[in-house]
Amino acid sequence: MKNNKICVGLDIGTTKIVALVGKKNEYDKIEILGYGKSKSLGVHRGVVNNITQTIQSIQLAIEDAKSTSGYDIKDVVVGIAGQHIRSIQHSDYITRTKPQEVINEDDIQKLINQVYKLVMLPGEEIIHVLPQEYKVDGQGEIKGPMGMYGGRLEANFHVVVGQVSSIKNIGRCIKSSGLEMENITLEPLASSDAVLSKEEKEAGVALIDIGGGTTDLAVFKDGIIRHTAVIPFGGNVITEDIKEGCSIIEKQAELLKIKFGSAWPGENKDTEIVSIPGLRGRDPKEISLKTLSKIINARVVEIIEQAFLEIKNYGHNDQKKKLIAGIVLTGGGSQLKHLKQLVEYITGMDTRIGYPGEHLASETVNNISSPMFATSVGLLMNALERNGSNTDNGNDKVLEEDEFEPDAIDNSSNSEIIYRKSILEKWGDKLKEFLDNA
Repeated sequence: MKNNKICVGLDIGTTKIVALVGKKNEYDKIEILGYGKSKSLGVHRGVVNNITQTIQSIQLAIEDAKSTSGYDIKDVVVGIAGQHIRSIQHSDYITRTKPQEVINEDDIQKLINQVYKLVMLPGEEIIHVLPQEYKVDGQGEIKGPMGMYGGRLEANFHVVVGQVSSIKNIGRCIKSSGLEMENITLEPLASSDAVLSKEEKEAGVALIDIGGGTTDLAVFKDGIIRHTAVIPFGGNVITEDIKEGCSIIEKQAELLKIKFGSAWPGENKDTEIVSIPGLRGRDPKEISLKTLSKIINARVVEIIEQAFLEIKNYGHNDQKKKLIAGIVLTGGGSQLKHLKQLVEYITGMDTRIGYPGEHLASETVNNISSPMFATSVGLLMNALERNGSNTDNGNDKVLEEDEFEPDAIDNSSNSEIIYRKSILEKWGDKLKEFLDNA
């Protein structure tokens, strides 16, 4: 049976809040049934700083999505970003009491749970524990240790950490908007699902998602996520600089950036000038496009250099860790003219703009396949994936949460199908429980 369950992805960004409603069609592509978009008022640099305004913005986007899709929205998969997100590398091991038995899921889970107990800074909580490679009795570079014999199981982990208060605030906004949080996922992970191919993740790629308030980075190599970072500025800072540098209001600065902005100052001639209407009977302002692109260039170079520094921190200069597929740019900020050329010039790495269109059905509204919807599409994919993996093919129905046993083995066919919750889902459940108790 094809899983036709309708799901919702909710992207709470600094500039906009997007709710995407969709389902999988018979070709396994995502069919967008409706979407809602509202201006984000209570979020600053990816972090909720005004609960009431955020709730109103979420409700507006949800209402919009309800009316365009005709679907009553109850559950959503939400993205989390913000400058409080950081990641660490950690190694841990367990000594098995019965080395004569093969390593199973419980051993791996025990090791992962041990990492969750790491002591963090006050007010911080572990969001994701992502295993990299395993070692069994000192033998390294093992991708999947299940079924092997060994006494000592160890692994390297990529641990993503965030502030408890920020996570709770997002949960509170969702609950107060009359919604249930089905899952919460890191936004750069969602964007990477939407715009990166398997081959790119295998070869090594850095995804730079330039949003309104933050720039998110995710580095993949050998199909595994290796590094994540959130840089605390994005497109809004560029607008702010234009506003200050040209002494105009924010709305005009944003329009200037979108219509005439370029990240490469050499492109504009000195004679190219744009006239902006003055405020309340004042004379119009004349702004040289060369000046405009110089202002934009200065800030964009800063953002790209920060992201490149993170790529170097991962170890890109090391031959074994080289990112062969280069850089993929996405997010609203990636639509800036000549940005691709500037990134290639600064980093010396191949660069392309990432569009989420390849996962969408062909009849999808054109503007959804724009890079600015990469995170929303990724969150919707996460929701559909989550529901798809909970589908019992024998009974043509979606398993409810309480029926979904971590190790329920379906013996109806010769091959054993084992339903297991991913680390992410278990964490999502823990968070839901935590919010309900709060």
